[in-house]
Amino acid sequence: MSAEHVPGASGERAIAAGESIGVAVSGDNARVVVLPAAAVHWARTVEAPTGAGFLPGSASGVFVGREDELAELRALLTGGGTAAVTQQSAVRAIHGLGGVGKSTLALQYAARYRDAYTLVWWITAETAESIVTGLGGLAMALCPQWAGAAGPDERAAWALLWLQEHAGWLLVFDNVEDPGVLRPYLGTLHRGHHLATSRKATGWHAVAPSMALGLLPLDEAVDLLTRLAFPGRAPTREEWAAATELARVLGCLPLALEQAGAYVYETGTGLDDYRRSLGLVLDEVSEGIDPERTIARIWDQTLGAISARDPLAVRLLEAMAWMAPDDIPRGLLEPLAPDVVALNRALGVLHSYNMVGFSGRAFVGVHRLVQAVLRGRSVGRLDAELVLQQGVPPVEEDDVYADQWGLILPHIEALAENAQAHGAPSEQMANAYYAAAQYLFRHQRDAQTVTLRRLVLAQNERDYGDADLITRVNRNNLANACADSGDTEQAVRLLEVTLAQMEEELGDSHPNTLTVRYNLAATYLDVGNLEQAVSVLEATLAQYVQTFGDTHLGTLVCRQSLAEGYVKTGDLERAMPLLETTLAQCEQTLGSAHFSTIVSRNDLALAYVEVGDLERAVPLLEAVLTQCEQSLGDTHPKTQAARSNLVWVRQAAQLG
Repeated sequence: MSAEHVPGASGERAIAAGESIGVAVSGDNARVVVLPAAAVHWARTVEAPTGAGFLPGSASGVFVGREDELAELRALLTGGGTAAVTQQSAVRAIHGLGGVGKSTLALQYAARYRDAYTLVWWITAETAESIVTGLGGLAMALCPQWAGAAGPDERAAWALLWLQEHAGWLLVFDNVEDPGVLRPYLGTLHRGHHLATSRKATGWHAVAPSMALGLLPLDEAVDLLTRLAFPGRAPTREEWAAATELARVLGCLPLALEQAGAYVYETGTGLDDYRRSLGLVLDEVSEGIDPERTIARIWDQTLGAISARDPLAVRLLEAMAWMAPDDIPRGLLEPLAPDVVALNRALGVLHSYNMVGFSGRAFVGVHRLVQAVLRGRSVGRLDAELVLQQGVPPVEEDDVYADQWGLILPHIEALAENAQAHGAPSEQMANAYYAAAQYLFRHQRDAQTVTLRRLVLAQNERDYGDADLITRVNRNNLANACADSGDTEQAVRLLEVTLAQMEEELGDSHPNTLTVRYNLAATYLDVGNLEQAVSVLEATLAQYVQTFGDTHLGTLVCRQSLAEGYVKTGDLERAMPLLETTLAQCEQTLGSAHFSTIVSRNDLALAYVEVGDLERAVPLLEAVLTQCEQSLGDTHPKTQAARSNLVWVRQAAQLG
């Protein structure tokens, strides 16, 4: 674990002739991706085949009730049913407590109205990485001849371009943790419908209208339970009465009803016997039900039955509890089983008890509430670590292993989030976290690596000590990730400690020391410590020029930051020539359409506005707007800002 961040070291390159820019969005950040002109052509011309799309398989295959909710969703998404309104962006968010059936409702809507859309695509939206993966799958489905050889970011950028160019589709964003993560997509993609599900009831007011989903009415809960317990036949009067009592006990929570029904069917246990064996006290059904407690009440009964049939099934389930809930590759679980036959048999047992769902033949999914109950028992984590360590691709062979990274990253990130409370990881697991963080860094996603890097640093400090070189390198890397994620105060604290150690150990002008010093100065700039930022940047730029040369990418980035510091302190006399020099060198070194060049051009234009030279500012801002429209789409916030800047400056020029 010896690699370090350097300014601008993100795999960027100039755009060659015949290429075009695409954008892969992650959270509030747009990652610039270079797409070949042929791929751009396909994104604009490829049509979705009839019935195209992807929907996950339903866990139970049974859906009851919710007709009023489905009608409300349909009315909102169609906006009255006219063709023009149908093609405009319509967004709906469903929120509610765990296990209440949010995803099931969204799945039922998408399946029922599938023929009304040109394409229906389901995206697991729990993390930014999973959204990128979902968009990449769309590219593979529509343009495999190109996407098969492309990386995850390129696929996502292609999918966004396709969605911008075509109308009449439905995107389902399932289990959104942070409503704000959808803003870039909703701002860029406006020719179809968006449907989101979330456990979060707050944060939607600025994103989309939301609908709270409650528990099932008692009669619908009983209907669901009896359909699962007695498939293919109507219940007797006695069975209906027993199902009514059990539904009350389970609080009419759909997930609990599904698991109870599966247990009764698989074991032949009577409904009254099952209820008595749970030892539950009858409670009044209310919106205040604790879903996790309800699932925990029925857990031991089901787990015991599964273990009696196949102990491996329990081990697999406990390991999967620490991973992302969706799209767990079957192959990832193979190290836990003696052979593939045993693995498939164990997964089949879990499926029969409604513990897991299958997405095609390759992937397994576990309900988040089931995972939470299992993790609370502190079992399975070491098995999850074992399979994920073995699944990590070789380091820095991104082109070869891009697909493998796309499959495993959500599960490494989920394990990191879930395992934080258990202290520093083993060295082997820290190496896996580090490899994942470096992959994300190389693909401009460093803001996603904070948890991964924090765990790596904890292992370094425990095993190597606070001042070891590896510890210092990874403290610097964590600081950069914190800065990218917006936690600049933590970034400053980490960088100040690291810089003091670097200066003492390596000297004032060592390249590693320069890297840390630049990172600290740039962070000072972000937090508004302008005087100190400018002072450090001036010294650092001089050393970069001396060490790496005048047109090195690190030198260009440092010079741009220093010019930004001068602008912020009002020293335009020194900022102007620095900005002009930086733009010229960026155009020569990186190319006119490179994203860093666009940023430099925009900064210079705004500086011209500051000094009143509007004639020179207007053509620069026109070029910035054109490139933003091509790169980010017509409605992206950065495009809108560029357009507003240009309109304002043109008006000022006419008045002047």
